[in-house]
Amino acid sequence: RDMGKAMSIVRTLNIWKTSFQLFKDLVSRTPWEMVLRDRGAEQSWKTFKDAFFRAQELSVPRCKKSGKEGKRPAWLSRDLLVKLKGKRELHRQWKQGQISWEEYREAARLCRDEVKRAKAWLELNLARDAKNNKKGFYGYVSQKKKVKESVPPLMSKNGNLVSTDEETEVLNKLIASVFTGKLSPCPSPVDGLQDGVQRGKAIPTVMEEEV
Repeated sequence: RDMGKAMSIVRTLNIWKTSFQLFKDLVSRTPWEMVLRDRGAEQSWKTFKDAFFRAQELSVPRCKKSGKEGKRPAWLSRDLLVKLKGKRELHRQWKQGQISWEEYREAARLCRDEVKRAKAWLELNLARDAKNNKKGFYGYVSQKKKVKESVPPLMSKNGNLVSTDEETEVLNKLIASVFTGKLSPCPSPVDGLQDGVQRGKAIPTVMEEEV
């Protein structure tokens, strides 16, 4: 494809590299008593806000906003990343018939061993430093505990699995039964007691014990 994907880059303020002295000088240059004289609250606020943002643009640099998608795993070092890119290049060359399958398989095996070793080394360091770095330890553990569970298949009243096309109909009937009251009736203890009387069974009574 000739046209590449249009990627929107979000840039945010880099507070850590702010020149506070420059910001202070830019704001203090404005003679506020003369500028804000005979102006209402709304006009004064607008004037101050414009001056504030102008000083912010000149004194606070911007940087690319980094999200979770752009972060590398903690075990992925720069050297290992270069090796993985090399393995990807070898895979492309093998697809084009430039190298043999044995060469690519050997490179893939080495990268797989390096990844396992890097993960094991990271977990060992986190376990050793768990008392001093509790945040990093529990953060890594919580990432391992995340499991994406899929929705289980639905079952009809007869106990048969419902196909994908019938799921909507089954759910509609279930929701409708909640509002119409057509659910299976639950036996009431009062009804059971009345049935026992009608069948000639004596109602149990509690007698006071004689002392």
